[in-house]
Parts: sequence; C-alpha cells; structure tokens
Amino acid sequence: MSQPVDLYGTAYGNFTADALSQVRRATYGEDFGQSSWVTADEYRRFFQLLDLKASDHVLDVGCGSGGPALFLAREAGCQVTGIDVNEAGLRTGLALARQSGLESRVQFQYADVSEPLPFPEHSFDAIVCMDVMCHLPDRGRLFAEWRRVLRPHGRALYTDPVVVTGLVSNADLATRSSTGYFEFAPPGVNERLLQQAGLTLVLSRDVTDNEVEVSRRWHDARQQRAEELIGLEGAETFAGVQQFLDTVHRLTRERRLSRFVYLARKQ
Repeated sequence: MSQPVDLYGTAYGNFTADALSQVRRATYGEDFGQSSWVTADEYRRFFQLLDLKASDHVLDVGCGSGGPALFLAREAGCQVTGIDVNEAGLRTGLALARQSGLESRVQFQYADVSEPLPFPEHSFDAIVCMDVMCHLPDRGRLFAEWRRVLRPHGRALYTDPVVVTGLVSNADLATRSSTGYFEFAPPGVNERLLQQAGLTLVLSRDVTDNEVEVSRRWHDARQQRAEELIGLEGAETFAGVQQFLDTVHRLTRERRLSRFVYLARKQ
C-alpha cells in the first residue's frame, strides 16, 4: 500500500520557493500558480466555452493557491470568488491578490464543500472546478448546490482527471490516490449526476492529452531539481511525489485513467 503523499501542502506551503517556481515554469510553460493538469492555453479554451463576460461573477471551487482565480480575473475581466479548505493555499492566494492589485475583484475564503456552500441562491454566473472533483465527496449533492448558487442560465465547467477507462490494479489505484481523498468514476457517472441535480449537460470532452504531457513534464522538472526539492520536502515526500507523477503519466498514456471536461448549464 502506498504511503500518503503531501503534494498540496508542499506545493502551497513552499509556493514562493525558487525551486518550485522553476518547476512550474518547466512544467506549464506559462506559470500562473497552478498545481493541476491545466495549462494556460487549455484554461483560455475553457473560458471561451463558458462565454465569460466582464460583468460575470465566477466561483472557483478548489482554488488552491489562488493563481488560477487571479489568471481568470485578468484574462476575462470578471469577478472571482475562490474557495478551498487548504489554509496555506488561501493565504498564498490573498497575498498574490494584494501583490497583483486584484483584491477588489478576487476574493478567497475557506469553505468545506462537504457542507452547504456559504452563499445565497443565484450568487454566481459561472462555476469552475479544475481537476478537483475527484477529491470531493458526494458530488451529486455538490452539483445540486452548484445549481442553487448559479443564476438562471448560469454555467458550470469542471474536469475529472480520474475517469476509469481501462483496467487499473489495486496498487496503481493506491498510488494514484496517495495525495488525498479520491473518488474514481466510470464513464457516464458524471453525466448522470449532473442530470439528476437538474443541470443540463452541454459538453463532455476527452482532454487526457494535457494530463499525459503535464505529468511527464512535472516529474522530469522535479527530478532535475532533486537536491533542492529534497531540502524543501524531505526525501520521503520527494520520492512519493515522483512515484505519484510517474503513475499518473503511465495510466493516462495507456488510457486506463482518462481526464474529461464537462460543461453544464442551469436552465
């Protein structure tokens, strides 16, 4: 059984470390503070799918270090509220918002999505959730919450990076889920749960190629800076993250686990 790996605590707690900045640049090319499988070009394509306007208010579920929320505000000109349970990530997001002069348009707050969202009905024009859905329990209930806080004709876009599309061993599942709580869904489950929550599915698209490439680059960039990262993380965490990334790459390259983007709309 794989040991737990603190991927996000390491990434958020050491966010400003030069070694991690170098890793993000080598991994993503355009670094906007992400720690997922999303690149800047892909996120821009998602913005287009959402048809965002400057007047929109967007909820970023699982905002992490806040970089993607700030990138969204800069690119689309809209207001963004980011929520997460990782306090180190939220502190980083608040600091980045102040540094970039976007604190009037981007807010961050603690929220546990296993509880009702701390917002009234019809609060948001759009919701984004990048590569976080697999960490969230009871997603059918969460989708119903999304519908509640969305305004009429509001849109929700999220990615699920662990859709089961092949045979996966128990050892590989353990390693793939070593970074926290995970739920692995077979094809069709996301679509069914969205429909049951009263949201209309607009689009479902395979976007696994991004995960294949990002996982390879992330692993290699970290390996090239092993000495510095071991100093930051410790040898055990470094080895665990490398094994995790290697497993992600292999399973997605072989399409045993796949990544899909889903776009849904409230009528």
